[in-house]
Amino acid sequence: MKIGIVFGSKSYEHEISIVSAIAMKDVLKDELVYIFCDQNRDFYHIPTNTIKSKLFSSGDYKKCDNLTLKKGSFSKKAMFGEKKLDVDVILNITHGGDGEDGLLASMFEFYNLPYIGPRKSACAVSFNKFLTKGYASSVDVKTIAYKHYTKGDKINVVQFPVIIKPTTLGSSIGVSIVKRREELDYALDVAFEFDDSIIIEPFIAGIKEYNLAGTKINGEFKFSIIEEPQKAEFLDFDKKYLDFARTSTALKAELNSEIEDEIKKSFKNVYNTLFDGSLIRCDFFVQNDEVYLNEINPIPGSMSNYLFKDFNEVLSSLAKSLPKEKDIKITYEYVNKIQASKGK
Repeated sequence: MKIGIVFGSKSYEHEISIVSAIAMKDVLKDELVYIFCDQNRDFYHIPTNTIKSKLFSSGDYKKCDNLTLKKGSFSKKAMFGEKKLDVDVILNITHGGDGEDGLLASMFEFYNLPYIGPRKSACAVSFNKFLTKGYASSVDVKTIAYKHYTKGDKINVVQFPVIIKPTTLGSSIGVSIVKRREELDYALDVAFEFDDSIIIEPFIAGIKEYNLAGTKINGEFKFSIIEEPQKAEFLDFDKKYLDFARTSTALKAELNSEIEDEIKKSFKNVYNTLFDGSLIRCDFFVQNDEVYLNEINPIPGSMSNYLFKDFNEVLSSLAKSLPKEKDIKITYEYVNKIQASKGK
């Protein structure tokens, strides 16, 4: 099987996507075809044997073959016309905007490209933390109390410490812990620099955090181990950045069976049918034996390969179990009836 890895794009997490994409060379056994989308949303075919981070920071990627997206495939110029890029399935590994907000998903579906990744509706729910909270509540999954604000709102924080998050960013970009009122204005300025809306939650020091990745293959859930990420005060950008290049297996968290079952139950409720066709990671909090969803990672860093015993097998099986687009027959029956009626 040939897997076309789409990465990069116009996003604050552009560079992180590059790191994740390169990490796939160490964990996937299938033939990889790298498809880079630059900040101008131009596509390039990057040779697998020469891909490295410096290729992008130097701009040398522009020497690679330019690609266009057409019905059923990516194509590039050939001696006589165009040549289709030989790919069996697309792996969307574009973090942040374009990849996780549904733009690329819409393009893949419009051009009939089979792909691994969140569909449009799943992107809408998981990309926006405010919508994630509402969705979680609707599927009986608890979340930490929160307030949602947009730029220009009067923001009144009564009790500290709190954690401030831009609503539509990942990788802890723009996130701040505010312990005193004197720190609030600066933290708000930082968050609103990246987004027009924010989430403010109580910051609970020492709360337990657990990560679980998984997917659904032929209707059956396939889970990774549950990991307790090692962190200082919270998992900041620098620590998360290192995760995007991880390929060595993580250690399984020590949990009692009741909490483990509750985390998996919450994951299933979140995944539901909305995330069919994707491999996601859910990050949970546990406090007083209660499980809370922190966030949904619809395209996790390095696809959370380090949480799986055999990531290659899981991804290959998922590629063969993608949801089918519903076939809609256009008959023009209604239009014909109108025309017939007018002709009477």
